[in-house]
Amino acid sequence: MRIARFSIDGNVAFGAVEGDKPDELVLDIIKGIPFADFELSGTKVPLSKVRLLPPVLPNKVVAFGRNYAEHARELGNEAPDAPFAFFKPSTSVIGHGDEIQYPAFSEELHHEAELAVVIGRMCREVPRERVKDVVLGYTCANDITARDVQRREKQWARAKGFDTSCPLGPWVETGLEPGDLTIQLTVNGQQRQLGRTSEMIHPIEDLIVNISEAMTLLPGDVILTGTPAGVGPLAVGDEVSVSIEGIGTLTNKVVKRG
Repeated sequence: MRIARFSIDGNVAFGAVEGDKPDELVLDIIKGIPFADFELSGTKVPLSKVRLLPPVLPNKVVAFGRNYAEHARELGNEAPDAPFAFFKPSTSVIGHGDEIQYPAFSEELHHEAELAVVIGRMCREVPRERVKDVVLGYTCANDITARDVQRREKQWARAKGFDTSCPLGPWVETGLEPGDLTIQLTVNGQQRQLGRTSEMIHPIEDLIVNISEAMTLLPGDVILTGTPAGVGPLAVGDEVSVSIEGIGTLTNKVVKRG
């Protein structure tokens, strides 16, 4: 099931995305929330009539860096022996179609296409064999990074945590096997990144075991799983799209922060 969060006529709701052709997609409005038992209302609205919102509002976004060997090498880093985590605040999250605001404190903004895992239930110290039980589904993410700030400041809070630096969407796909999916990113229609989730150094199970050893994960929390090689610059006016096999495409435009 594809679960979207959207607004229509000033109201916010979740809905199940139905249909195959992009111009014929409809939303069956969900009674309740997707983190508990819910029913489909049978009330359907065309996707073209709503505004898609970030598919979840996470309490926290836990991101794992250097989880693809070629990406680590392209930036002159060693691949870590163990998962390497950092955080992006909830205020960094935007949805499909929202604008990425180029921060005034950076002159080198980069894209990073990633598979995002959405947590479906409160959990802690999750054993590897139970990871699937705590996952609601998967969505597309773009770990927007102020690369010059990241190099200069050595830690990543400002470089990766500024407002609008975490596009997510367009929806959450619940019925997906994430082990070997194509990840692609384009800028203005030109391919910049192309990889497969099977190239992760540390698979999703290991990432969730690692972070849940340290902290409680809540429904709606998001785990970013790393980016394949090919990261590069974005400029004001660029349109950047992340496409993941079995999920869909997340598109955002870069604008100057006002």
